[in-house]
Amino acid sequence: MIRRIYIAALTLFAAILSGVCLSIAQAHVMGSPETLTYPPLSYSPPKAERVALANGIILYLIEDNELPLINISAVARMGSIYDPPGLEGLSEITAAVMRTGGANEMSGDAVDEEIDFLAADISISMERESCTAAFSVLKEDLDRGLEIFSDILIHPEFQEEKLILARELKIEELKRIRDDPQKLAFREFTRAFFKGDTRGRLATVESVDRISRADLIEYHRRYFVPSNLMMAVAGDFSKEEMLKKIEKCFGTWHSERTVEKLSPPEGDRAGGLYYFYKDTPQSVLISGQIAPGQQNRDYYAMEVLDFIAGGGGFKSRIFSEVRNNLGLAYSAGSFYSPKSDYGIFGTYAMTNANSSAKVLSVIQNILEEFKTAAVEDSVLKWAKDSLTNRFVFSFTSAAQIARQQMMIEFNGLDEDFLEIYCQKIRAVTSDDLRRTAINYLKDTSRVLFVLGDEDRFDNPLADFGNVQRVEIHDDVCKKKQKESSN
Repeated sequence: MIRRIYIAALTLFAAILSGVCLSIAQAHVMGSPETLTYPPLSYSPPKAERVALANGIILYLIEDNELPLINISAVARMGSIYDPPGLEGLSEITAAVMRTGGANEMSGDAVDEEIDFLAADISISMERESCTAAFSVLKEDLDRGLEIFSDILIHPEFQEEKLILARELKIEELKRIRDDPQKLAFREFTRAFFKGDTRGRLATVESVDRISRADLIEYHRRYFVPSNLMMAVAGDFSKEEMLKKIEKCFGTWHSERTVEKLSPPEGDRAGGLYYFYKDTPQSVLISGQIAPGQQNRDYYAMEVLDFIAGGGGFKSRIFSEVRNNLGLAYSAGSFYSPKSDYGIFGTYAMTNANSSAKVLSVIQNILEEFKTAAVEDSVLKWAKDSLTNRFVFSFTSAAQIARQQMMIEFNGLDEDFLEIYCQKIRAVTSDDLRRTAINYLKDTSRVLFVLGDEDRFDNPLADFGNVQRVEIHDDVCKKKQKESSN
């Protein structure tokens, strides 16, 4: 018996080994996966139906009967850029307490219990220039779930105890940020980058601590109005039935108030070199400059440029050169964050303090190359194929499709933006990249932010320009910095 088992095991191992060898041989014959050819991916997403309610709410609806689920995404024009001076953090606290602080005379705990009982999900989050809300529920529980969701958006209670908790959590987060060099660096970079702009005013312990329930009520009254709300609705429903349910919950909500979109930051703005001292053996290096927005014809070229520069992962230039070839950073790359009317292009690296100047020089040289040297055809093809494939695979659900089409209108983009994206990306040439780099990657407009201990740097920061020392704005952080320097 043991002998038969042994022979069977040997036979199985031999078969597996033979298969592995055959696979290796076949792979050798076929060559590298990068040499494979295949037709380009293409996808035409279904069109969501746009409906405008009498009170100004805009709906985008897509029916999807695959699962008995309803998903709603909502977006409104508000965010931290609308925080009053001295109350920075108000928008974030408002969103948090809207969700936790009860609705329409129900306590926050009662709302949580009912949402859990329905196996539903409701979330609200506040960004710099928008507020988003998400709602998901089984079809059979839609009526009650939608009622709770609408009450949270329209009739939040803002319970005092939930406000106190939200304030305490945010204050604790702000106190701890000093101990996280990366978070601290990006936070202070934002402040320096948007210097003189409302986008550069960030929450502090002091500003959060003075936020009251009355402030939340006023913020909600001012910005949560029907004309400022758009919703993408996807799931197992009929249009007529869904419109009746939404009208029942949202149709009686009226307000004459409107919300104006704030102007974008100035495009032609001076850069600068900012230094933030922190006693650490590592440094964080961040650069940024105003870039084209999605409404700009150069948006597509900037998408490709960013992917090649550092947004494309292991094969991108900054990651490959700084991390793989030179071994000077454990994380490095670029980022491109486009809004409708402006964007931000930047680079980052986390490295040993004694290689900070070297890394800065390498990254700056890589960016300069885009202005002077043509991008190889193979690299350009890799970037464009990667971007178009990634775009196609972003349409994985009806809810995502409805939301993206809603955001087209929210951002003021052309209706065919999604349809022509791949076409525009594929049309980008090496000359387009060079022209875009010359127009936007100007040394004079680049904000460079360095966090670390300059005494440990391989070369002084002054070699890169006039250094502006960043002051800590938060009293708690000031205290920690003073304690660390003593």
